[in-house]
Amino acid sequence: MNLRTIPRTAISTSITLARIPADIALAVLPGEASAAKLALERVDGTTRVLAGMLLGDPALRDDGRRRQAAAAERRRAMQLRSQAAQTSEEGDEQLEERHRQAERRRRQADARAHARRDQAAKRRQQRTRRAADEEQRRRQASRRAEARVEQQIEEQAPAARLEALDDQAAAARETEQALVEADEARRLEQAAERAKEERKED
Repeated sequence: MNLRTIPRTAISTSITLARIPADIALAVLPGEASAAKLALERVDGTTRVLAGMLLGDPALRDDGRRRQAAAAERRRAMQLRSQAAQTSEEGDEQLEERHRQAERRRRQADARAHARRDQAAKRRQQRTRRAADEEQRRRQASRRAEARVEQQIEEQAPAARLEALDDQAAAARETEQALVEADEARRLEQAAERAKEERKED
């Protein structure tokens, strides 16, 4: 041990002893005390650098600079961890927001599909009612025509007139049959159209 080593050892020991109360206090403090620990380490390094410069001790100065550099590295690492945590939190928030938007779009799509199904059902009901009304009107018209023919047959007794009226009755029946067949064809066409619409909606 030379004369330069003695002051270096004394100063290092003094700094270490001076840090003990602060290290103990930081250890028992609740919560995260990393920033305070880093500040203490920077002060430790700076004190060693100054003491090395005053004593002309390059080893003590270099030790202080190494400690300063280590504290700076730890500070950068702490900042990077904080940034990573913030980025992760922001990513989680963005992901949650995307989930919320997707759920909102799904509900809107379900509501639109439900509304389309309701509208299609209403249109089918309206077409069915119109077809039933039209069929009833045709049947009533056919019955009225047949009644008129029957009345004419009863009123006009001569044989020649009876034959003509019979021909008219036959023609009326043929007309009714043609109307029934036309109605049946229309009903089949509407049923095919409804089936086609239901396949589109599904």
